[in-house]
Amino acid sequence: MTFPVIGVVGGGQLARMMAPAAVALGFELHVLAEGPDVCAVAAVAHAPIGDYGDLDVLRRFAADVDVLTFDHEHVPSGHLRTLIAEGVNVQPRPEALIHAQDKLVMRAAIERLGLPNPRWSAVASVPDVVAFGDLHGWPVVLKMPRGGYDGKGVKVLDDAGAAATAADWFTAMSPLLVEAKVDFSRELAALVARTPDGEARAWPVVQSVQVDGVCDEVIAPAPDLPPVVEGAAEEAALRIATELGVTGVMAVELFETPGQGQGFLINELAMRPHNSGHWTMDGSVTSQFEQHLRAVLNLPLGATGILGDVVVMKNFLGGANTDLFGAYPAALAAGPAVKVHSYGKSVRPGRKLGHVNVVSRPGESVAAVRAQAATVATIIRDGAASGPTQTSESTQTSDSTQKGLR
Repeated sequence: MTFPVIGVVGGGQLARMMAPAAVALGFELHVLAEGPDVCAVAAVAHAPIGDYGDLDVLRRFAADVDVLTFDHEHVPSGHLRTLIAEGVNVQPRPEALIHAQDKLVMRAAIERLGLPNPRWSAVASVPDVVAFGDLHGWPVVLKMPRGGYDGKGVKVLDDAGAAATAADWFTAMSPLLVEAKVDFSRELAALVARTPDGEARAWPVVQSVQVDGVCDEVIAPAPDLPPVVEGAAEEAALRIATELGVTGVMAVELFETPGQGQGFLINELAMRPHNSGHWTMDGSVTSQFEQHLRAVLNLPLGATGILGDVVVMKNFLGGANTDLFGAYPAALAAGPAVKVHSYGKSVRPGRKLGHVNVVSRPGESVAAVRAQAATVATIIRDGAASGPTQTSESTQTSDSTQKGLR
């Protein structure tokens, strides 16, 4: 009996975390890596080095796989269409993927579907931005439609004078996307998966806490989320996946807006496993990584139930400690129930190096679970048992508004 070979374009932490799920199911995972030091290389047996922007490189890589999928959204759509015309099974297909590659395309699609969007416009100059801000109110958020993540390619402009500082952006890319800055209570994410045959499943809607534009923490399910808002958010995510023909895992980032419309606005889309779904590795019946592999192979999807009353994911970024393993004795002793996932990256300040997951025990409070996760993540980051970091929503900085998660 032969098992399928899955090719992943991109050698980052998402590809790395697909590997255990592939091994468990008996699949062979190939990764097209950007270089010999990217973190997925150590996790798979077959990881050729190549430029995903080179069509011939993609052709050679795809020749040995049964399905081609992605660690990121940056592969040129034209290349993917060519591969499909040549018989390659690409999942998700470029017609869907473009909505994660181009924020202007995404905004237009959300509007066409009648789902809740912030006020937005395509703009080709600083005067266009000023006109939008004067019409809809300041501040506004200016985004590069392509290439941004973790707060990159996003600029908050407080007034018409600040808009002038974005002039060089229009030289680099035009048109850009401008949005009204959303007055939101917290950020949410709705994670779903869909197969080519149309089977779809959703995980519970989660709360994500952003610090300096980077995902810091995820709480599943989102505490005290009104059931009507949760249901509407899940329905919106499933509808987007269906209407856009998404295959694999998709994350819909949301702003919670109590008392307005359906109680949320759609921020951005990601058509791949996502930081807001890392909690599923230990806290769901089926992890997002296993589900993504099932989905792109058009296999029946797994159950998405949560394994505790609450699950918390906490990222750890590069900090004072350069010897992550040296911190493990203290970190693991401080949190015997905490699961650590390290991405095998060299330490650099602010670089996303890994995450920890904690599943609640019976009767355990959300605050207690958050504290466990924060304690262990802090020890790994700093190399000392300095105690839990602050985990309240007050850590959500104002400039994290409308920034993407990875």
